[in-house]
Amino acid sequence: MDLGAFSVSLAVKDIKSSKSFYEKLGFEVFGGDQEQGWLIMRNRDHLVGLFQSGLQENTLTFNPGWDQNACQVERFTDVRDIQRELKSQGLRLAHEADESTIGPEYLVVTDPDGNRILIDQHV
Repeated sequence: MDLGAFSVSLAVKDIKSSKSFYEKLGFEVFGGDQEQGWLIMRNRDHLVGLFQSGLQENTLTFNPGWDQNACQVERFTDVRDIQRELKSQGLRLAHEADESTIGPEYLVVTDPDGNRILIDQHV
C-alpha cells in the first residue's frame, strides 16, 4: 500500500513564533498562507505543516498521489482503496472517505496510543 508523501502536521499556538523556530532548524516556507494560519515548512525531503487554526492536535499526514514536492505522481493508491485495505485488517476509522466519489477525499485513523493519522488525497 502506497500512502504517498509524508509530513507531520502540528497544531500551533502562534504561527509566527513556530515559523521562526523551524527556520532556525533549517526549514523554509514551502507553501501555505501565514495570514490564514497555516504554513508548510520544508527542510530537504522533510515537511512540517504548521496549523494555527483548523487542526486540534498533532497529526501524521500522508498524501496519496503526491511526491515530497507536492507534485502529482502518475500512479498511486487511491484513498478509497487504502480505506478498504485498512478496514479489511480490522481497523476502525475515525473518519471514512466517501467511496461513492472519485478524486480528493480523506480518511482518519487513530493508532493505539491515540495519535491521529490523516490520509489526505488532493488529486
